Amino acid sequence: MTLNTRQKRPAGYAFLVEQYNVSTLPNWHTSSVSPTGTLRSTIQDGQVESVYPRIYWPGDGTGDHLEFALKYDGVNPGILSALFNVVTAEEIASWISSKPTGKYARRIWFLYEFLTGRKLTLPDLTRGNYTALLEPDRYYTAAPGRRVQRQRVIDNLLGGKDFCPVIRRTEKLAAMETIDLRKRCEEVVTSFPPQLIRRALSYLYSKETKSSFEIEHIKPSPARIEKFIGLLELAEHKDFCEKPLLIDVQNRIVDPRFRETDYRVNQNFIGQTISSQKQLVHYVCPKPGDLPALMAGLLVSHQIMKEGAVPAIIHAAAISYGFVFMHPFEDGNGRIHRFLIHNILFLRGVIPKGLMFPVSAAMLKNQAQYDHSLEAFSNPLMRLLEYDLDDLGQMTVPGETGPLYRYIDMTAQAEALYDFVKLTIEHELVEELVFLANYDKTRQAIQEFVDMPDRLIDLFIQLCLQSNGHLSARKRESHFGFLTVEELADMENAVREEYAMD
Repeated sequence: MTLNTRQKRPAGYAFLVEQYNVSTLPNWHTSSVSPTGTLRSTIQDGQVESVYPRIYWPGDGTGDHLEFALKYDGVNPGILSALFNVVTAEEIASWISSKPTGKYARRIWFLYEFLTGRKLTLPDLTRGNYTALLEPDRYYTAAPGRRVQRQRVIDNLLGGKDFCPVIRRTEKLAAMETIDLRKRCEEVVTSFPPQLIRRALSYLYSKETKSSFEIEHIKPSPARIEKFIGLLELAEHKDFCEKPLLIDVQNRIVDPRFRETDYRVNQNFIGQTISSQKQLVHYVCPKPGDLPALMAGLLVSHQIMKEGAVPAIIHAAAISYGFVFMHPFEDGNGRIHRFLIHNILFLRGVIPKGLMFPVSAAMLKNQAQYDHSLEAFSNPLMRLLEYDLDDLGQMTVPGETGPLYRYIDMTAQAEALYDFVKLTIEHELVEELVFLANYDKTRQAIQEFVDMPDRLIDLFIQLCLQSNGHLSARKRESHFGFLTVEELADMENAVREEYAMD
C-alpha cells in the first residue's frame, strides 16, 4: 500500500497504535505524513504534532514504523512494551534480519528482549561498533552504560525492566545543567553571618515541615511536626532508598494506628467525596499485586542513576515522583515523596550539609504548578483505566495495568522540580534569611529607643508587620500603653525602614 495522495496518514507510534489497537499512554510526539506540503509542527500543552512531507513515508510494514518511531518520535518503552505483546516475534525477527547491523534494528532487538523477557531466534552479533540505546543528546542517560554484546548496544537506560523512566533533554533542562546549584546555595549562605544561618535553620525546618503537611491540607499536632523535623534532619546522613528504610520513614510520620510493616495490600486511590453516595476519583494507584516489582524496580533505578552520573535534579525527580505515583503505603506517600527530594539532593551534593532547603514551601506557594506536575501523568492515565467502586469505597481494577506505571516519560516532572529548586534557592531561602537579618536590625534599632524585654520587642515587630508597619490603637492600648507618642512613632518607623514599607 502506498501513501494516499489526498490525505495525511499517521506514522511511527501513531500508525502502530492504530494498526494494533493497543491502549497506551500518549507519546509526547505524534507524527503523520502528508502527500503535500513541507515539514510543520505544532505544540500544545507540551505535546508536539509533526506533519512530514511525502518523502518521509517509511512504508507499510511494522518494522518500517518502528524505525520511524525511534528516529522521530523517540524511545517510548511503554508503547513498545504494549506493541511487543501483540506483534509476533517472527515478524520482529524477520525485520531485524533484513538489516541486522542497522542501529535502529539493533535497538528494537534489544528493547524487544529487554521488555518482554523473550529471546528472538537471532544469532548474537560478533562484529560492528557499539551504539548507544538512548542518544545522549536527546535523553538523560546512565553513563557509561552497560555493554550488551548480543546486539552490540550500550544499555544506558535510567532503569530496568520493572521500572524505567525516560527523561528527554529539553532546552529547559539543558539550561539547568549550566547552573551550579550547589554554588548558588553556598553564595546565599556565605552572604549572611554564620550565627544568623544557625538561627534560621530551626525556623526553616519548621517551615518545610508545615508546608509539606499543608500541601495535603493536614494540620499536624506539635508532636507530628517534631517527628517530621527529626526525619528531615536525617536526610543528609544516609540513603533512604531501601525498602526497610522507606517503611521506617512511613512509621515515623503517620499516626501510629496507620503504620505499615510492608507495602500496602489494598487497592487505593486519590479522590474526594462530592455527595453522600459519590466519589470523584482523581488517581488510581497501582494494584497491590504489582507493587513489589514496581517498587523493587524504582530502587534499582535509584542505584543506576546514583552510579551513572545522572544530574541530581533528574535523579530526584524520577525517584520522588515515581514513588508518589506508586503510592506504596496507605498513608504518608506525599510527605515521603517530598522527603526523598531532600534525601537525594543531599546525597548528590546539591545542598551543602547543614542547610535546610525549603522546597515544599516553594511547592506550596506554587500549588497549581505542583498539581500540574502530578496531573501530567495522572490525567492521561485516568483516561485509560477502568475501575469499579462499591458503596463502601472499595475499588477493584480489572485487567493488566502494571506497564502503565512501569515506563513513564517523566520530563514534565523533572522540569517542574527544576523550577521548584530554583525558586527555593533564589526566593524561599533568600527571603527567609533577609527577613531574619532585618528582624535583628529592627530589634537593635528599637532597643535604642526603649530598652524593653525581648518578648515585648518581638511582639511589637510581629504586630507591626501584620498591619503594614503600624500598631493599631487597640493593640497599643492592650500591650504597649506605657509608650509615649514619640517612642511609638520612632519604633514604627524603625520597622518600616528595615522592611522597606511605605
